[in-house]
Amino acid sequence: MPDLISVVEWSRWQFALTAMYHWLFVPLTLGLSIIVAIMETLALRSGSEKMLSTAMFWTKIFAINFVCGVATGIILEFEFGTNWSNYSWFVGDIFGAPLAIEGLFAFFMESTFVVVMVLGWGRVSRRFHLAATWLTALGAMISALWILVANAWMQYPVGMTFNPDTMRNEMTDFWAVALSPVALNKLLHAVTSGWAISGVFVVGVSCYMMRRRRDSEYGLPAVKVGGWVGLAGILITCMSGHSSAVDVSNTQPMKLAAMEGLWNGGNHTELVAFGILNPEKTLDNDADPFLFKIGLPGALSWIAKGDADAYVPGICDIVNGSPATPVSYPERMRRGALAREALAEYGATGSDEALATLRENYEFFGYGYFDNPAELIPPVAMSFYAFHTMVALGGYMIAFFIVALLLAYKRHRLLSTLAASWIGMLSIAAAWICSQSGWICAEVGRQPWVIQDIMPTRAAISALSASSVELTFWLFAAVFTMLLVAEISIMLNKIHKA
Repeated sequence: MPDLISVVEWSRWQFALTAMYHWLFVPLTLGLSIIVAIMETLALRSGSEKMLSTAMFWTKIFAINFVCGVATGIILEFEFGTNWSNYSWFVGDIFGAPLAIEGLFAFFMESTFVVVMVLGWGRVSRRFHLAATWLTALGAMISALWILVANAWMQYPVGMTFNPDTMRNEMTDFWAVALSPVALNKLLHAVTSGWAISGVFVVGVSCYMMRRRRDSEYGLPAVKVGGWVGLAGILITCMSGHSSAVDVSNTQPMKLAAMEGLWNGGNHTELVAFGILNPEKTLDNDADPFLFKIGLPGALSWIAKGDADAYVPGICDIVNGSPATPVSYPERMRRGALAREALAEYGATGSDEALATLRENYEFFGYGYFDNPAELIPPVAMSFYAFHTMVALGGYMIAFFIVALLLAYKRHRLLSTLAASWIGMLSIAAAWICSQSGWICAEVGRQPWVIQDIMPTRAAISALSASSVELTFWLFAAVFTMLLVAEISIMLNKIHKA
């Protein structure tokens, strides 16, 4: 058992490492493609050579980032087969479908037109080049759609049934999977957050370039386009974030409770605006969950349920059973164990009675892997601090874009000052911390599940030794770090030569 736990932990760390490095590049691909397309459209309509040269410069930055994103993304998908083969077998009929569509259609489309976008300057007509740029941006968003459909299904498994004869979950309704409200909210949230991050990146780099060249006019078009795209992105991200919170409250109430550090829920539940968790608080004691907090009464009830007086369950309520979650965790564990025993009996004897018991209790199948309800609580501190870091930095980004746009239209020479350059560079780091915090919140908050309520992480891994996974973890860490350093170096070289 200790070796099993070690394999699970190292496999999780390796996948988290790959995913977080990959997500350094994806938002910039999603956002820069739109920003470059808008710049090129403005250049074509106005005939401005300055805007055209600006679009060409940012196309180079996009291309560098795109290549790095592809490299890390391919490795990420391979890890499903190498490290998570049990998962791939168990749900491959469902999870593989959106990934196949992404690879055969969206990524093919994106990769085809990106060649014209990057290398087609002066080789094809301006209108054809502009079409290729917009199609690249569209391909990137469609690619993100199918990846996020697959991820959303892990959070909210729908449109499938379990076949005990093949020991696999099989898709029964493709459109239920593809058009899941969780998937659509995830798409809107992830894509528009990419616009916001790219907007910060373009504004920050432009301020640095304007400071370096002592020319406040040089990066002004980029600040305006990046600022407007970024502001639109962060506002839509906030709205879709509210919709996502409603989805989480309905489909993953334990995640919502962990995000808010809410151990004991109730009516008129407050939203924690700022807080420091008590590390001594556990399921088995009555310690105060917070050492310090500032709360907004009724706000969490309103966000989750649309009613400031609505009931929101906390961690203890969910474990013990509540009006919103009537089946307690001990009962779920009992029924999950029944489902597992019935599956084993059906496999050995083909008993109709065992099959009926399995189907009756299958919704709690994954709970049968656990012996203690405390094992079913996600890391509260990591979920809480990641969520609140994301929200705080999201608010900062709104203020950043408003100030940047006001300066761009009213006092643009201030954008070339040393202070603007430093604020811009630090804001780029803040934007990526915000983005990574969002993904940490989404993925850590659903632990210990790889498929919510059906398959725990510990049951999804491949038959590997802990040492082999640990070795590849450090190899990937070294390779990805070198890749990131190379990307930053190449980008800085292009920026300095601009």
